[in-house]
Parts: sequence; C-alpha cells; structure tokens
Amino acid sequence: MKLGISSYAFGWAVSTGVFTPETLVDFAIAHRVPVIQFGDHVPLHRLEPMALEQLAARSREAGIAIETGARGLRPAHLETYVAISKCLGAGFLRFVIDEQGHEPTLDQIAGMIHDSLPLLSDAAVTLGIENHDRFSCSILRRLVDDIDSPRVGICLDTANSLGAGEGIREVLAGLAPVCVNLHLKDFAIARLPHLMGFTVTGRALGEGMLPLDAVLETVARYGRCETAVVETWPSPESELSATLAKEQDWAIRSVQALRSALDKIDRTNLT
Repeated sequence: MKLGISSYAFGWAVSTGVFTPETLVDFAIAHRVPVIQFGDHVPLHRLEPMALEQLAARSREAGIAIETGARGLRPAHLETYVAISKCLGAGFLRFVIDEQGHEPTLDQIAGMIHDSLPLLSDAAVTLGIENHDRFSCSILRRLVDDIDSPRVGICLDTANSLGAGEGIREVLAGLAPVCVNLHLKDFAIARLPHLMGFTVTGRALGEGMLPLDAVLETVARYGRCETAVVETWPSPESELSATLAKEQDWAIRSVQALRSALDKIDRTNLT
C-alpha cells in the first residue's frame, strides 16, 4: 500500500476558504507523501479545465499521484468524475452514495454502478464506495459481491461506520476483502461526565483507539487495497489560527505514524 493524504485531513482549512487544491500538493511535496486524495468538499467539477490540467501537470512533475472523490451517486455526476479522474491521471475515484435530499435504494445504486462498468474500464478508473452511516457493512459487501468487478470495491473508512452502530472489527470482517482504498481516521470514545452516553472525538493517527497495525495487516492480506490515506477529525480550538495549526500538526504526526506502520508491514513481508 502507498501512503496518502486526503483533503479531509484539512477539513477546517477547507471550510474557512484558506485551502486550495495546490495546498494539498504543497503538503505532499513537503512531507514526501506520494498520493493525494481530494474529497467531495473540494469540488473539482467546479474548476475550469485549464485549472485541472495545471493541477495534473504540477502533481505529475512532483511525482505525486492523484485520487478523486465525490458525493451523491447519480449517473451524470459519476460520469463527470470519471472524466475528471481521467484528466488528472487518477486511477481511483471514491464516492459517498448519499447527499442531502438524495438517498437512492440499493437496487438503484447497483443499477447505476453496473451501467458505469464500461465507462470505468475504458478510463482505467476503480470506483470505491465509502462506508458512510446509512448502509451496514453486510449490505455494502453484498453490493460489491453482486457487482463482481475488479473496477468496483469499498473505500474502507475506519470511523464512519460508528454512525451505523458498527465498530472496526465488524468493518474489517465485512469489508477488508473488498477494500480498494483505506481511509485512516483515529478516534477516542469517552463516557460523558454524567455517565449518560459517550462522545466520539478525533485523534491524530496512532494516538487513539484505532488498532492501526491490525487494520493495515488485515487489509493487506487480501491484496486489493493500493493506498492508505490519512484523514483526521480535530476538534476546533477557541481561535481559528489555533485550529488550523492543530490540524496541520495532526496531519504531520498522522503521516509519520502511517509511514512507520507501513514500513513495519513491508519489513514483515520481506522476512
């Protein structure tokens, strides 16, 4: 697996407008990260064709691979992002199925993906459906198994399925065999002071409850996942400048933790 960084490691910077696609390239160059992934909160479809070409050229010159991401699985939107992926030389496209006001049925999802298979094949793009709250891992696994294409798999997020009442062990058991891309978010779960419930908060990778080594080893066992991508959930500080500094620090620490964990797997495979 190759080490990657997602724009979702900089969610606060994106939401406050201080982030551009070039920001992610700059970070990757500075910290020797070979893969960058743009999430749906950086809407690449709103960029002019010239801007996309410039982004592709700069990343290519720096030796950095691009992966793309979108939200709201509709045929036209999927077709748009396959074209964007092709323009950027991106071999992987991650999709979150739902968006506000759009929650297609499982049959509708399967039909859209089946119809897109020739398009994905012609563009040499692999589609990763992200586990994201509404659907259980067993349903997503059945969807991918029924489609049965090397061009379709799961973008396995290590924290999202908490929203569906499923922990990391259930996620790995169900989705690791069909994982084509890994979103690594660390987290902590703590009981509230009044003991009536829990909170889930983010942590820098390797500093929370995520069993990072076990996740990587389990996913690597199946041989389909090509990239492991850092995402983070930093809680905001009282000042925006402090929030952005914290986010940057977490991104750097998380990349370091993932690089060490991937190196450990590589050494293990060589012995």
